[in-house]
Amino acid sequence: MKRVACSFLSVVTLLTLFAFSAIAQTLPPRVAGDAEIRKILADRVDAEHQGVGIVVGVIEPAGRRVVAYGTLDAGDSRPLNGDTLFEIGSTTKVFTSLLLADMVSKGEVALTDPVSNFLPEGVKMPERNGRKITLVDLATHTSGLPRLPSNLAPRDTSNPYADYTVRQLYDFLSGYRLSRDVGSQYEYSNLGAGLLGHVLALHVGQDYETLVRTRICGPLGMKDTSVTLSDAMKKRLAVGHDAQRKPVPNWDIPTLAGAGALHSSANDLLTFLADNLGYQTTPLAPAMAIMLATRRPTGVSSMEIALGWHVTKTGDTEIVWHNGGTGGSRSWIGFDQKNRTGVVILANMFTNAGVDDIGQHLLVPSAPLVHAPREHAIAKVDPAVVARYVGRYQLAPNFILSITREGDQLFAQATGQPRLEIFPEGQQDYFFKAVDAQITFETDANNRATGLVLHQSGDHRATRIQE
Repeated sequence: MKRVACSFLSVVTLLTLFAFSAIAQTLPPRVAGDAEIRKILADRVDAEHQGVGIVVGVIEPAGRRVVAYGTLDAGDSRPLNGDTLFEIGSTTKVFTSLLLADMVSKGEVALTDPVSNFLPEGVKMPERNGRKITLVDLATHTSGLPRLPSNLAPRDTSNPYADYTVRQLYDFLSGYRLSRDVGSQYEYSNLGAGLLGHVLALHVGQDYETLVRTRICGPLGMKDTSVTLSDAMKKRLAVGHDAQRKPVPNWDIPTLAGAGALHSSANDLLTFLADNLGYQTTPLAPAMAIMLATRRPTGVSSMEIALGWHVTKTGDTEIVWHNGGTGGSRSWIGFDQKNRTGVVILANMFTNAGVDDIGQHLLVPSAPLVHAPREHAIAKVDPAVVARYVGRYQLAPNFILSITREGDQLFAQATGQPRLEIFPEGQQDYFFKAVDAQITFETDANNRATGLVLHQSGDHRATRIQE
């Protein structure tokens, strides 16, 4: 199994969360005009080759608008628009958590209900120190379950979730031992979100897609948000592309559908934002309120996890958001309740640059745009030097960057994020391949690392923690 291929259904990893919260200022938001947005998209697609087609939707007190640039496919000149369909990947998780909140608001379940209550007899749900995993633990990524089940071994890595079965899910749960207490730490988990969608569907006796369409899409009038596509919808589906701009297959996610199986359009997601921002009356308003009222820490001081949503605090303003990706798409959706503005971004190419920075920049203009990373050459470094960098470095009160070693390879893991390999381009300078970020280690007279500087959206110094 290629682990990277299966990890795209995820929040942008490592330090995007930290960087955004660190640079955002308390300036009043200003959503850019159409010409400015179109220039951003043209630069991303034409100049930086970090996209094939991108659609941006904006909702604000003045109304709704859509700006699109690029095409359905590298060889298809048809333009994109607000009705173009995309895989939205992990943005699906917001809908899964909304299903949970809706059931809570109607008294059908409680956030504190143990997940084991909803599984078939004979399936053993892991627990630790007498604490059972609950529905709210799954929705806030604090269950202690890993990012992915260890028995996910796809026959086709270009469609990595397609052959993962319910039986495999149950086998994994029954045999897994938690490494930390339930509820003690945020760790983003596709497995947990997929399991949440699964047990909610079991509880009402419907499949996940039917549940989403009857409980959310029907009441909100979202006709283009679904797992399966009709023939007419397939004609509007943007072809996904990998980082080399080559077409890739769409993903099928039957068992863990709640983690990332939905397709949608900018117009549909703008409707969804309109309901979250109170521009129109919705029967789901109580459930949407429950989603934001339930908060847990993430380890990043300025960010919390609500039910499904991430909430980044910038002064007295909160940006509520989620993102997603599949093998050939990226998505981002976010809003500012205080100023009643929201942004949707959908792209039909998976790149490290992604589209998150565009969404953040449109809602918080002081948040910088991320440009395509420069090429890095891997250098040879003495293993004795590599060993000196192993340790824990504090970027913020609740944000630690742990540097570990396997052989001659170094890895970096930020609080609440997966471990990623870093590569040397000099004795003290390292770079990530998974994100556009670099690290420079600082050393004392004995060449022992005393700190590091993270280069991402500015320079962020971290002091080595003495063990």
